[in-house]
Amino acid sequence: MTGYDAVVLAGGAARRLGGADKPTLRVGGRTLLDRVLEACADAEETVVVGPRRPTARPVRWAREEPPGGGPLAGLAAGLRQTASATTLVLSADLPFLRAETVRALLAAAATGRPYVEGVLLTDFDGRDQPLVAAYRTEPLRRELALLAAEHGSLAGLPLRLLTDELTLGRFAHPTASFDCDTWEDVATARARIRDDGSVLDEWISAAKAELGIDLDVDTTALLDLARDAAHGVARPAAPLTTFLVGYAAGRAGGGPEAAAEATRKAVALAQRWAAEAAAGAAAAEGGAAGKPAGDSATGKAADRGVAGKAGGRGVDGKADGAR
Repeated sequence: MTGYDAVVLAGGAARRLGGADKPTLRVGGRTLLDRVLEACADAEETVVVGPRRPTARPVRWAREEPPGGGPLAGLAAGLRQTASATTLVLSADLPFLRAETVRALLAAAATGRPYVEGVLLTDFDGRDQPLVAAYRTEPLRRELALLAAEHGSLAGLPLRLLTDELTLGRFAHPTASFDCDTWEDVATARARIRDDGSVLDEWISAAKAELGIDLDVDTTALLDLARDAAHGVARPAAPLTTFLVGYAAGRAGGGPEAAAEATRKAVALAQRWAAEAAAGAAAAEGGAAGKPAGDSATGKAADRGVAGKAGGRGVDGKADGAR
């Protein structure tokens, strides 16, 4: 994939959210800004335009002139701190943007060169989303400079003045451009995170971010291990075993290989336990079916008790008459 810089615009006033600091609102346990930063984590340089806030990974900060001056002013401020030939431009409120979508967008922009100066994401209704887009940096700077010269300032100018002057391609995606402009949007995003089929991936991503872990997790393998431990040993063995796998992987130096090896060993052990339990159950069932009741360990003990009583002694070995 071609190298790129990312400019994330996080300086809006969020009037429809009552002035709340939108990038710091949480969806799926993580701030909207951190979710966007994760999607562009492989950028060579990431510049966030807006007030400084805590972030899960290091970024560079910039401020538009004047503060709150709108997307074109913010974009110009971000571009002053970038050098790559390609710039990914994102708003800071995209809860469903994923790294794979970013890569596809960048690939589409690279394929369209030299005739295309950028590729915009289009939403479910086919509308252009210029703040989810990959642009060639030189035409972006050129048109921003021309607009600033023509209008005296970029503050308050609409995005279409920029995009109308660029030759742009389109890349369709039904959900990646969903943004959180209202409290209803935030509620919808929070509900969708828990309802869609990727809830486990969402949880793992949030947990890794919270714990400061940068490790690819084979969710399927871990779930299979938890199932084997629960069924083959005991139900509480599932969470304890997965914890031990993580601990063992950490002691072995961490990384996907260490995690995979620890998982493999634990799976093999759980399967051996399950095999032993199955063999034991089969042997017990076969023994019960092929022997008289008195031949079993319990049967023999019962027979001895009956015989003892018949001999005139109670359970404590004393003659009945001695009681």
